[in-house]
Amino acid sequence: MLTKSDAANLVRAAKIHLKLTWDDLAGAMGRPVAWTTAALLGQHPMMKEEAEAAATLLGLGQDAVEAFQLQPTRGAGSPSAPSDPTIYRLHEVVQVYGPTIKELIHEEFGDGVMSAINFRLEVDRKSDLAGDRVVITLDGKFLSYQWE
Repeated sequence: MLTKSDAANLVRAAKIHLKLTWDDLAGAMGRPVAWTTAALLGQHPMMKEEAEAAATLLGLGQDAVEAFQLQPTRGAGSPSAPSDPTIYRLHEVVQVYGPTIKELIHEEFGDGVMSAINFRLEVDRKSDLAGDRVVITLDGKFLSYQWE
C-alpha cells in the first residue's frame, strides 16, 4: 500500500509527464484548486469518487486511489524551520505578522480563532508595474472561545 507521501510523489511526476496543471486536476475532480492541490499532496482525505477521478486522469493505479482516501496527518514532515524558499517566506510572514493578525482578529471579532477546518484558500496573480504580485487569500470561519 502506498503512503500519502508516496502518492504525492507519483502525482507530481505524472502531472509533469502528462503536462497537467493543478487546475486541470481540480476540474476533473469538481473541487477548488487549492483544496485539490492540498489533497493530492497528502493533506486531505478524498472521497472514493474524487480519488478515482484523480487517479484516472493521472494514470495511477488502485494503490493511489486508496492512498488518496487515507486520513492524513496534516503538516507531517514539515520541518520547524522550512528550507524551501516559498514555504520559508510564508513561515516568515506568519512570524513577522502573526501577532498583528491575531490582534486585528481579536479587535474585530473578539476572543477566538480563525478556523483552518472551515477554510478557503485562493492564490492569485496581480499585475503591478514593479513586478507581478502574489495575492494569497486565507478565508476561515471565526470561532469564538467558549469559557463555560
